[in-house]
Amino acid sequence: MLASLIDPQQALQWVSTRIQPYVPATRITGISVGNEVFTDDDTALLAYLVPAVVNIHGALAQLGLDGYIKVSTSNSLAVLSESFPPSAGTFNTEVSGVMSQFLHFLSSTESPFWINAYPYFAYKDKPDDVPLDYVLFKPNSGMDDPFTKLHYDNMLYAQVDAVIFAIARMGFNGVEVRVSETGWPSKGDSDEVGATLENAAAYNKNILRRQMNNEGTPLRPNMRLEVYLFALFNEDLKPGPTSERNYGLFQPDCTMAYNVGLSALSSPSSSTLSNPSSSTLSSDPSSTSSASISLASSATKDANTESLAVYWMVVCLLTFQVLIRRAY
Repeated sequence: MLASLIDPQQALQWVSTRIQPYVPATRITGISVGNEVFTDDDTALLAYLVPAVVNIHGALAQLGLDGYIKVSTSNSLAVLSESFPPSAGTFNTEVSGVMSQFLHFLSSTESPFWINAYPYFAYKDKPDDVPLDYVLFKPNSGMDDPFTKLHYDNMLYAQVDAVIFAIARMGFNGVEVRVSETGWPSKGDSDEVGATLENAAAYNKNILRRQMNNEGTPLRPNMRLEVYLFALFNEDLKPGPTSERNYGLFQPDCTMAYNVGLSALSSPSSSTLSNPSSSTLSSDPSSTSSASISLASSATKDANTESLAVYWMVVCLLTFQVLIRRAY
């Protein structure tokens, strides 16, 4: 689909049919053009990315929607050649040309850089080297960046700051970085260390606490880090490792997979708040955008079925990237 969007008229048609009819009833604040294109096996897609992003933005401007709907693309952490310590963050040289063009667009339109960051994978690959408490946001000694002297008490913030440093190395200091996907599987295969219900509940609950406190990263402590959790539902038909089918807070039948304690985290006055939804351009015609959804920790199957329209208070769950998130 990216190839077709190098035609401004095709981009305008997409926005006119997929976005315009649903605003302002649906609060759409972002469009992700593709997913992890910079690290996709199909390298031909990269040539279409920036023209497609520019044309989608142009279509929004033509329809008067560019003031509050930003255009970007979600990126894998693998787009970095160096990420540790955070101050060493550097993009892969083979994508630097297109990356520079993309960052120029983000800077000129005040759009965010989106990163899909999963500390779970770092722990799974090296459980003897990566402290579990460090990736789960639990109390731990953390790590200090030897160059900036900044202290990190969790891996997600370190990963985000590595991206910020990589962007700065390209000459774009003011671009905001947001986490377009993060999560933790509640079940996995025998070789998927750490994929347990207990760890998934701890990771997501602790992220929600941080979001409620409007935290920023050590590098940008005064800028709230916007985080999108993956995912709302377990994907029981998804191929690949068992973990790929178990990132959800809910089962496909709307029963709760585990409790992240949203009612306890929220105040009564915040129960009507909603957060923005986003939309992703995908080559799969069944890919759709998702609206903001809220979960109640005391929900039963019946209550879930009747009240899934209750507003999500802190984060949007990116269910629309199911088909294009990773190639399994």
